[in-house]
Amino acid sequence: REWGSWLFLGCVLVATELAPDASESDHCGSCTACLDICPTRAFPAPYQLDARRCISYLTIEHAGPIPLEFRAAMGNRIYGCDDCLAICPWNKFASLAGTQQLAAREAMSLPALADLAALDDTAFRALFAKNPVKRIGLARFLRNVAIAIGNSGKPELVDSLEPLLAHEAAVVRGAAVWALARLLPYQHFKARALAAMAGETDQDVTDEWQAGLQTAV
Repeated sequence: REWGSWLFLGCVLVATELAPDASESDHCGSCTACLDICPTRAFPAPYQLDARRCISYLTIEHAGPIPLEFRAAMGNRIYGCDDCLAICPWNKFASLAGTQQLAAREAMSLPALADLAALDDTAFRALFAKNPVKRIGLARFLRNVAIAIGNSGKPELVDSLEPLLAHEAAVVRGAAVWALARLLPYQHFKARALAAMAGETDQDVTDEWQAGLQTAV
């Protein structure tokens, strides 16, 4: 109630026995703002989270392809989500952190999707040095970027998918195929799909091409 929900939680280990605090009471009342705003309906009930549906889990911890049912709901979220935190009414009492190390870097403010899609491993590590995004690695990051491009509604970003369609990681190629199907006219996508499937070695990526043939605009 005093600090809001935007907190870094820490732990101090001591050898001294400490008396536990009393259990906290419910301060949410009838508010369901966090449940209602969740893009993927990851809260089956108050105080319960199905992490398998959570965009923060899917974009950060999940290593494989993003399940199809959640891709559109991801929008332009590349690393995490936190809509449930942002909407919490208790944040009206919160204050900004004064620690400079917690301030967002200018390079992290609304970066262009095309620029992010063009990152190689060296550039990725340099851009996200001392940043938690670095932890997920380039492949997961590019997978998320590809999905954001697919959700952009901007056909001019098709060219930025080219390096991702040829990426060594199948999870990146598969996400790029899904994005391509969202942005490319059907006849153009069909021509790309027939050519690509002939040389594709990963079944999941082949399945993405085949699914795209059913859904391409």
